[in-house]
Amino acid sequence: MDEVFKNRHSVRIFQNKLVESEKLEEILEAANSAPSAGNLRAREIIVVKEQVVKEKIVKAARDQDFIAQAPVVLVFCAVPKRSAVKYKERGRDLYAIQDATIAASFAWLQAVILGLSACWVGAFTEEEIKEILQIKETWQPVAILPIGYAGE
Repeated sequence: MDEVFKNRHSVRIFQNKLVESEKLEEILEAANSAPSAGNLRAREIIVVKEQVVKEKIVKAARDQDFIAQAPVVLVFCAVPKRSAVKYKERGRDLYAIQDATIAASFAWLQAVILGLSACWVGAFTEEEIKEILQIKETWQPVAILPIGYAGE
């Protein structure tokens, strides 16, 4: 793990090279294995590969162009209602967000293990992301993770 932590850094330039489907599956499996409050998994992950959609995400994310360069963009959403069932307000307001962010962290670390890179994006307009991706009103986008082969 020391090597993973040393190799993990934010990358904002990506090669024009697709991420293999097997690697993407491993990243998603790692994200889904992340711990969650009460094992409720109060999170969902949206996988974006379509260029036109990535370009719309760029606009909603304060024109961070590197997002559209990445071959894969993962959007992590908290699902507050799922956590609120067991943990009430604290689950709704905190645990669901924690569930989504720890899943994003696991995804990033697995990407590094597989020779890929990423950059955590938290600067975006939530309502625009919801509209672009047709995200349920009750879900809350909390992190965007562009993933690909480092070009820098």
